Amino acid sequence: MGKAWHAMKQFPWEGARYVGGIENVKINLMLRIYSQKWHVYAGLAILNPEARKQIAQYAKSCTELYKLMLGGQAYQLRERVYGARDRVFGREGKGGGARWAAEPLLRDEILDQFSLGKKPESLLPNNHLSLLAMVDCWSQLGAVPYDHMICSTPLFRLWLGVTENLFRSETRLDESLRIAIEDNTFRSDDLEFVFAARGWAECVSLGHFDTWMERFMDTQRFFEPRFAGAIEVGSAMVTAVLESTKK
Repeated sequence: MGKAWHAMKQFPWEGARYVGGIENVKINLMLRIYSQKWHVYAGLAILNPEARKQIAQYAKSCTELYKLMLGGQAYQLRERVYGARDRVFGREGKGGGARWAAEPLLRDEILDQFSLGKKPESLLPNNHLSLLAMVDCWSQLGAVPYDHMICSTPLFRLWLGVTENLFRSETRLDESLRIAIEDNTFRSDDLEFVFAARGWAECVSLGHFDTWMERFMDTQRFFEPRFAGAIEVGSAMVTAVLESTKK
């Protein structure tokens, strides 16, 4: 996401597109990662065979879902996304039931609490390609994120929490799928996002630490002037999430 926003020369919280709710988590996650040293995540991605596999599949999921959106293939997109939801999160009322807890990892009031920008009167709808692709990726790999909660990091809990937030609500999920087919507002953003996902995946698959460093630091320099306030808000968000998931 950071690479995509950088490519568009966009500080996402300064417009109406990426303010409020789910968008707050996306932005704070991105800024928290880019405020670190480049090697913190490089080693985790490049030296871990399982991570390399997941990154490659994530880029593939982004690409394939985006193609369905571009082609206006509403039925195929819905079948794929809902199939992934059922495989990853389970299905309420069917067999073993849903895997998520009765209480969501991230409540809406927490999502709305930590914004870097002023929330507009009406939010622009978003297809949330990054979140749809994450669940599709887990589904394709047969991964169940809840199986790894005991050793999860705060960032993982944030990412899982915001993904769960979208998929727990059929109304919210159906709206994202409708927007994916009918609304072109985010189409150029999505294109840059797919380019970015594939670029990171190629860098990781080749094991190029130098390329990772250059890609990372280039985008880091773009966002760096905004780190001070963002890190404070992001830390508060992480604390709130950890407090809400203690039990």
